[in-house]
Amino acid sequence: MPAHGPQGKMSSVVRHETHMREKPRAERRHSDRFPIEREVRYRIINKRGGEEAGEGKTINMSSSGVLFTSEQMLVPGRRIELSVSWPAQLNDKCALKLVARGRVVRFEEGRTAIEIQQYEFRTFAVPGSDAPGPRLAVN
Repeated sequence: MPAHGPQGKMSSVVRHETHMREKPRAERRHSDRFPIEREVRYRIINKRGGEEAGEGKTINMSSSGVLFTSEQMLVPGRRIELSVSWPAQLNDKCALKLVARGRVVRFEEGRTAIEIQQYEFRTFAVPGSDAPGPRLAVN
């Protein structure tokens, strides 16, 4: 709608109005999810030294996140490290695990969703050795 600006010249006035209406929840995922059920171990990364750890099973996974079961409530925003037994083997001989770090984004009804910020594949440690397996790929 036109309005008179300084010195009587015409200028355009643009109004931006936001109306709060119920909208369907938008899909926020950027990656396809795959229904993969694998054993998972997790630990909360805590700067204060206390350790929260647990086990569960993956429900689904994508390149950017994991949904898994957890017996304890994991608070959104906390940093977490997951270790997932991987279904494929290296050279059909060596068991692998996915180690992912990220943050908890949601906890509902015994299910935790995390956003993956970094991940790598590792081989399982040699039995009788305390050393972790070598790192294979890092993202």
